[in-house]
Amino acid sequence: MTDTQPREPLPEAASPRPEDTPPSHRWGFGAFLFVEAVLLASAAFISVLLGDVQPGQPLPMRVVLLGTMVPTMTAAAVALAITKIRGNGPLIDLRIEWRWSDVRTGLRYGVIGLGCTSLAAYLWTQLVGDVNATSAISALIEDRKMSVSAAVVMFLYLWLLGPICEEIIYRGLLWGAVERLQWGNEKWGRIAAFLLSTAVFAASHLEPLRTILLLVIAVPIGLARLVTGRLLTSVVAHQTNNFLPAVAILLTSLGVASF
Repeated sequence: MTDTQPREPLPEAASPRPEDTPPSHRWGFGAFLFVEAVLLASAAFISVLLGDVQPGQPLPMRVVLLGTMVPTMTAAAVALAITKIRGNGPLIDLRIEWRWSDVRTGLRYGVIGLGCTSLAAYLWTQLVGDVNATSAISALIEDRKMSVSAAVVMFLYLWLLGPICEEIIYRGLLWGAVERLQWGNEKWGRIAAFLLSTAVFAASHLEPLRTILLLVIAVPIGLARLVTGRLLTSVVAHQTNNFLPAVAILLTSLGVASF
């Protein structure tokens, strides 16, 4: 006997995109290159303004605020604005979420990175000497004594605020630009984003003698971003990695100790 009852239409297939995959944005490598240009231009402009500071003189607060903080903060602010104007906003486009599991993962990778960085710095110093292992900021404060307030501001920037700004630029904007390309496989897009952001992060510091050390620093931070897919993990890893160097610079700038 033939069933003559009309059949109900089959439900449409659900979208294959996972719920936690963000919608596409309209910015890409051009946005990152623009932000990088803002970073370099603002750093060059401020270096001209600070050109009258003589070696051996106390480091004024304006040098701390302008020379170390403003360029990166300005570039990060431009990056956030781009995601708002050309995308879905920073929370979605840069994968910014608060999860305690991400904090724990970031701490774990940060501690691993700190150990690797310390060992690499020691080996590098034995091979090429202390000078080539010194960061640009360490060279900036060498033979200068800062006020307590200036030293604390620099410490907090190096430990907490600086990593946030740099992660927004490199593991946020650049990472998202790479992932946006058609890789044919989401996994390869993430791996490409990890590799390119790691290399660009190291090169963008413009410290050619320390590029290898910067790569060692960047790898665990990038892995933290890779394993969770979210920016908070790499921010925490970066902050953890920066803590001891920031303490060393704080003590040196106050004249308490020399490293």
